[in-house]
Amino acid sequence: MGAGKSTKSKEIAQRKNAVLLSEDEWLAALYPHQIKNFDDYLNYSQIIKPILKMHIQSILQVGSNVVMNFPGNTRKQRAWLLSIANEIHANHQLIYLNLADEQCLKQLKKRADKEPDRNTFDTKETFDYVSSFFEAPDNTEKLNIIEITS
Repeated sequence: MGAGKSTKSKEIAQRKNAVLLSEDEWLAALYPHQIKNFDDYLNYSQIIKPILKMHIQSILQVGSNVVMNFPGNTRKQRAWLLSIANEIHANHQLIYLNLADEQCLKQLKKRADKEPDRNTFDTKETFDYVSSFFEAPDNTEKLNIIEITS
């Protein structure tokens, strides 16, 4: 949260001429004004994952590159992301934005100024709560990790 995932995913998608899929955009389109808190997000995120997984695999199987703007904050989230590629023997990369909390909070503040409608969710309290679940990726997860520290 606030690490620059959306910005970085847009940059990569443009550079790789890839299809960009954003979980936030899918959730906003399918469930407008229904995600009021983190539990709502978790619930709706779980609902869309099976259909999105099939959709993403179909795109990959026709030879297109896909950039997924989805969180990978926990081992469980990353295992789901990895299963998308592994089940169809597709290549993958995990971009790990390894930034200090202070930097993420500064970026959240900038985003709040530009997008005031996100102020109810993009708060320090939500950041602290979401961050409490964070598990850094490691080599045991069999991910092709590219770490970015700034």
